[in-house]
Amino acid sequence: QVQLVESGGGLVQPGGSLRLSCASSRSIFRIVTMAWYRQAPGKQRELVARIFSSGNTIYADSVKGRFTISRENAKNTVYLQMNSLKPEDTAVYYCNDQQVGAWGQGTQVTVSS
Repeated sequence: QVQLVESGGGLVQPGGSLRLSCASSRSIFRIVTMAWYRQAPGKQRELVARIFSSGNTIYADSVKGRFTISRENAKNTVYLQMNSLKPEDTAVYYCNDQQVGAWGQGTQVTVSS
């Protein structure tokens, strides 16, 4: 069973930065496409960013130029660097293994002054 453990959420002021981490238990992590999703209260879960085994990335229009997804295969970890945060970025952020559909437990990000 795949385990994904997220960390790095918290409360930050508008314009601030946070880095989320997601550690995977999969031994073949390096070939797995990984993604970050988020879900705000009363809204559907949405894709934030995706990173392929090649290192190629895809971003939601709402975060382009502000968020960066990356991976460190030696540590079986995917990251989401979030800069210039806005109140509308407030949500629970989830890590996702795109090959088997596994989800992390979620980490809360709150952007507020």
